[in-house]
Formats: sequence, structure tokens, C-alpha cells
Amino acid sequence: MADPRVSVIEDRLKKVNRVLAVSSGKGGVGKSLIASTLSLALADKGYEVGLFDIDFTNPSTHIILNVKSVSPTEENGIIPPRVHGLKYMSIIYYSSGRVSPLRGVDVSNALIELLAITRWGETDFLVIDMPPGIGDAVLDMIRLVKKASFLIVTTSSKLAFETVRKLAGLLLEMRIPVIGVIENMKMRESSFIQKQVEKMGLRFLGEIPFDYSLEESIGDVDELLKTMFARKVKELADKIALQTL
Repeated sequence: MADPRVSVIEDRLKKVNRVLAVSSGKGGVGKSLIASTLSLALADKGYEVGLFDIDFTNPSTHIILNVKSVSPTEENGIIPPRVHGLKYMSIIYYSSGRVSPLRGVDVSNALIELLAITRWGETDFLVIDMPPGIGDAVLDMIRLVKKASFLIVTTSSKLAFETVRKLAGLLLEMRIPVIGVIENMKMRESSFIQKQVEKMGLRFLGEIPFDYSLEESIGDVDELLKTMFARKVKELADKIALQTL
């Protein structure tokens, strides 16, 4: 029997112009920081932006943005609160910071539920912080959100890129739009990642050097936006906005 919630999802997203799924095949590449900072950068350019953290097992955007004392409101669904100019939604509103060990079917159920109840309204960009890996959340995003485009994050590590290669290969095989690949936390000169990305026929969006001051800015948005990392993400935001609108 078809899940009736699935038919509601398209209606919830009909006024969202673009959905950007920030993804990586591997954890620890800075995906959540890029998703959070990209959302802030797009909002700063005057776009209406939503940020949706669907890393149910280990959400972290609320720590990056220092989300406190706000919660969704109920009105024919759930209306995300405003956080630093963003419409913000996360599992933390329901898990209260406790661990959420979910099996595959539970991940799908949680994602369907949040997509079906959340009212994003008129939104230029909905940035989704995806969990790492190639699992249920990625497959469900492809199945449930037809307008999703993927933004892939890697580091300079060959091990990190191997998982990115697999993720990108899956997306290309399924003909899912891929905006491009960002090389994060770069520490030395090398064109390896760029060459590999272009070899796959994907767009290399650029590199972000390792920023030693970034850790100290987590939880302080004003300080975060002053970092070299944020400046680089803002430059990438211009490319992404022009490519996706």
C-alpha cells in the first residue's frame, strides 16, 4: 500500500525553486560547515533560504549556527523557525540532543515524515545537509525530491575521493543533476582532485584551503563569516546560484 505522506511531499516543496543536497561519500570532509555557510551566504545575497539537516544520527548544523531557544510552530504542518535569516529544520527539535540510532526503514520513515509535515513556503534555495555515505537517505532523496541537485564535497585525500567517485558515479548513472564538486580543507598544491572530477565529466567548483581559525568560530556566526573559509564559500555561492537559478 502506498504511503499517503509521499503524495504530500511534492505539494510541500512546490514553492521551493531549487533543492541543493550537500553530500559526501565519506564523513569528516566539512560537509555540514559548507552546507551551513553556503546557506548563510545565499541568504546574504538576498535569497530566501532554508536549511534542512537530515543527518539523523549525527546532526551538527545546530552547533555550527548555535541554534537555541527556537522551535518549529504547528499550523497545518510544521513551520521552521528563523535562525540567522534562514528557515531551519533539524531532527534535534524532536531528539532533544539524544542519540538517534535508526535502522534503514526508520531513516526512510523519519525523512518522509519531516518532508511531509514541513512547510517551506516560497523559498529560493533549500539546502539539505545530507548524512555521509551512499545509503537510504541518498536513495530516498532521489526518490522523494525530484527537483534535488547534488553538491558533492571531498577533501584532497585519495581515500575521500574514492567514496566521492562512487557517489558521483551512482548519481550520473541515475541521471540525477550534480552541480559540481568542492575540494575542501586543501593543505598543499595538487591538481589531482580537479583532474579526477573533470575526468568524470563533472564540474570542479573550486577548492577551499584548510582554515586553522575555523574551529574557534563554530557556534559564532559573526566570527564564522569573517573566516577565510566563509570567504571562499561565498565565492562558490555565486557560481552555484548562477548555475542553478
